[in-house]
Order: sequence, then C-alpha cells, then structure tokens
Amino acid sequence: MPPVVTLDTRASAVDLTRELCDIESVSGGEGPLADAIEAALAGAEHLEVVRDGDAIVARTHLGRPQRVAIAGHIDTVPVHENLPTRFETDAGVEYLWGRGTVDMKAGAAVALKLAIELAEPAVDVTWIWYDHEEVSAHLNGLGRLASKRPDLLVADFAILGEPSGAIVEGGCNGNLRVLVRTHGVRAHSARAWVGHNAIHDAAPILATLAAYEPREVEVDGLVYREGLNAVGISGGVAGNVIPDECVVHVNYRFAPSRSGEEAVDHVRELFAGHDVEVVDLAEGARPGLDVPLARQFVQAVGGEARPKYGWTDVARFSALGIPAVNYGPGDPSKAHADDERVPLEQILACERGLRAWLLGG
Repeated sequence: MPPVVTLDTRASAVDLTRELCDIESVSGGEGPLADAIEAALAGAEHLEVVRDGDAIVARTHLGRPQRVAIAGHIDTVPVHENLPTRFETDAGVEYLWGRGTVDMKAGAAVALKLAIELAEPAVDVTWIWYDHEEVSAHLNGLGRLASKRPDLLVADFAILGEPSGAIVEGGCNGNLRVLVRTHGVRAHSARAWVGHNAIHDAAPILATLAAYEPREVEVDGLVYREGLNAVGISGGVAGNVIPDECVVHVNYRFAPSRSGEEAVDHVRELFAGHDVEVVDLAEGARPGLDVPLARQFVQAVGGEARPKYGWTDVARFSALGIPAVNYGPGDPSKAHADDERVPLEQILACERGLRAWLLGG
C-alpha cells in the first residue's frame, strides 16, 4: 500500500485546502484522502475518532449542554485538467483554482483545522468528513452513517460546509424528477393515419411547462424560488415510423413548505390524464433558523441569511430532526466547473466566523 499522505495541519486554512485538493478523491476513490484526514486527527487527544468506510467522525466529549455537528463531503466530480491546484489573481481577487476548491474541500479544510486546534469549544462538536456525495444517493456516506450509526449524528444544530459564498444559506429546496409519458400506435409514416403519434401528444405537456409560473414561497423568513422544467425528451423509433411513445423528463424544485408527497401530488395534478412516473424524490429542508443556536450562529458570522435553492445534505439532518444550514467558502455556480476556483478571503472568513462562534465569541 502507498504511504499515507501527511497533512500540515499547522498550515493556514488556504494552504490546507490546497493540500486536500491535490489528493485526488473522485467519488469512489476517497480512500487516500480519508486516510490522510484520519491520520491528521490521530494526535488530537480531545477528540474521539471513528471511521466508517471512508467517512471520518471526530467528537468532543466536554459535557457541554449543547452539541453541534459540522460536516462536509470529501469526494469530487471527475477531474478535467484542473489538478494540481494553483493560485491565481483576477481583477484584484486572489483565488485557489482547481477541482474541489469550491465543492467542497475548502469547507472540509476549515473544519479539519478547527477540529484539531479547538480543544475547548463552547459547545460539544461532532466533526464529520464523508464520502460519496457526488453520486447516487444510496451510496452517500452521511446517509450511511444516519442508517448504521445514527448515534454519531446526534446534535442540536448542524452546519454543512457546502459553498455559500461565506454567507449562511438556510435549508434547501426539495428535488423531484418524473417521467411524463404519452402513448400512441406505431405505423409506417407513409400511412400515418393508421397509427397515432405519441410525440404530437406531448404538445400539451410542453405547453403546461411553458406556461407554468413558479412560486416564490416564504418559509420561516426566507423566500425560496421554485422551478418546474423539462430537462429531457425522447421518442421515436426510426425515420419512417410513427412513434408509439414519447417521454418528457421533468424536474421540479419545490420549496420546503411542501413535503415530497405534496410535490408529487402537485405534478400529477398538472399532468392529469398522462402517465407520470416518479424516478427521484428528495425532501427539502426548512431553514433551521428558528432555534437559538442557529440565530446565534447567523449573528456571529455576519447577521445575513438567504435560502439555498439547490438540494444539499442539510435535508438529511433535517430528516433526523436537526435544524441545519449551509455555510462554506466558494460560489456555488463554480462547483463542478472546469475553472472551479475559490476566493482565498472566503476561506479565511469562514475560518474566522466558525472559530469565533465555537469559542463563544
């Protein structure tokens, strides 16, 4: 086996981010990075460290009245000529460029540095670095922990280090994908009247989507924007055959005021009379800003909170009854991009904010 990479946890959060990013960890290949993180935590006597697969959990046991979970995934989407990392400056802003800098090794690096350095936080802390976030939900390391070791996730409040521009983003929209089908009868296209064209029958489905006005919904003080869109369409057998089936792939991003079941009912009502098949459903999460710990956290890191439009693993904490927010360095629009890059100041801002809050400042 290759030797475990030694991380310099005394380095700045920026340099530690670079170290984590330069250990390639595309989903399914997180092992070397998980090994390095586990080794880095081994010397922190104030932490109990537990490993499950390529997920690492480190906990303080200080007898504090409240516990906070701080989590982040360590896998990335595939590399595309964007490793190793490099520093660059654009319009006077300094960045760290490369795969994983935004999604989300900067957040993971901040957590690792603070986990090791903060031996006496004002709350007990459960630090979590987990695997397989960028792939199928059934592989997700946080989901695996919730199923196998829910005791490790017990907390009064949770923070997920997903990129949020160093601003708190509460909760997340839910995500529903359905296939809306039309059915026809095959025939030779020279005698179309003998058959029935399923693609033509998709016109009302597309008209419904084009005319749909997405809601803006206020949930616990944050306004979530919904979206209902066709993201794919397929049909047809050959260039001289009337098609007997057409499938429109529809994605519905719904505000956390709706349950997943209510979202499915809404879509079925919109496409009444058509064959609607649910292929993916992820519940949303309410903002989680109504508990004292959350309000204190928001005030400590700038006093501003906004909604998270995309789905994140805060929903997994919410499903366990744990209020959760997103807070991490990086512009979410740069996640997965070939020019993925994070402003250095956002890494340092998140470190300062978390450090001050965890120390009771």
